[in-house]
Amino acid sequence: MERRKLLQAAALAAPAVLAAPAIHAQARVRWRLASSFPKSLDTIYGAAELFGRRVKELTGGAFEISVHAAGELVPGLQVMDAVSNATLEMGHTASYYYTGKNDALAFDFALPFGLNSRAQTAWLMHGGGMELLRKLYAGYGIVNYMGGNTGAQMGGWFRKEIKTPADIKGNKMRIGGLGGQVWAAMGGIPQIIPAGETYGAIEKGTIDAAEFVGPYDDEKLGLFRVAKYYYYPGWFDGSPQLSFYVNQKALDALPAGHRHAIEAASMEAHVWLQARYDTQNPEALKRLVGRGTLLRAYPRAVLDEAFKAAQSINAEISARNAEFKGLHASWDKFRHESSMWFRVAENTQDDYLAAALRP
Repeated sequence: MERRKLLQAAALAAPAVLAAPAIHAQARVRWRLASSFPKSLDTIYGAAELFGRRVKELTGGAFEISVHAAGELVPGLQVMDAVSNATLEMGHTASYYYTGKNDALAFDFALPFGLNSRAQTAWLMHGGGMELLRKLYAGYGIVNYMGGNTGAQMGGWFRKEIKTPADIKGNKMRIGGLGGQVWAAMGGIPQIIPAGETYGAIEKGTIDAAEFVGPYDDEKLGLFRVAKYYYYPGWFDGSPQLSFYVNQKALDALPAGHRHAIEAASMEAHVWLQARYDTQNPEALKRLVGRGTLLRAYPRAVLDEAFKAAQSINAEISARNAEFKGLHASWDKFRHESSMWFRVAENTQDDYLAAALRP
């Protein structure tokens, strides 16, 4: 009798066991992520690959996100639109590409003479910045996550030296965001060009100069072959942060565990990206100098004029853009406070060590 009952129970359970794989298969989620960058830039593009890999691992393979380079699904500068209109579920990009939509988007990337990378992360995580940006992105149907910070960038490649502010007048430079607005205020001509097209634009004389990231990526793009003067500091990109964009409706449809995986993987990619740049840039800079690159510091007069123009532009935009004004108030307060702290602690040690270790 007992044996018959066990066989009956097993027979009843069998359909459920057989159906389990089908139910699991139905629960699987597959998304596509478009990067704004080519595969050759293995750190920026690699951060998106790391993100996708970690999401899959964290969900036991139930959530897969395929990563696609600029141009494979959409052009690099159209990633935000593709995520906003739900053509794609996700993107990995830089918000300064889209300041034409709203200047306030610059706060998710960098502003001229702004925060350093540590302060940017601190402002977003604990200074109220992320809450303000989430409200801004909600208007586009997007949820943003931190997607890596390159650290302070270089100031650009030039075919001719910049000795005075007058040398900027008429200079056509690949530079976007509010940095581009400052360049224009100083008499330059800003240009928005995808990373993969920058080399050709300088070579053909379409532009006179270009900024991208720093030695490691700039070397990969071959910019040293078409412009020999390499300027610093990148006053327009002190804390250039990349972002993961997620379509709001697609995110809302995910189970909680998948949403948690996105958050955890984005933070891992965020930390990984800057650590890799800080590892790769020193040797890349040595190689560039060895190939004849001429390092040049921006003259103080140029920096002073750029700083004055940046302050003026921030005030002008705040007067007509309430979203920019609200973000700027929070960001500027944090900028003053973090600058005071770094001036007391980090900067003094960094300055001493730089002098002590100089050959």
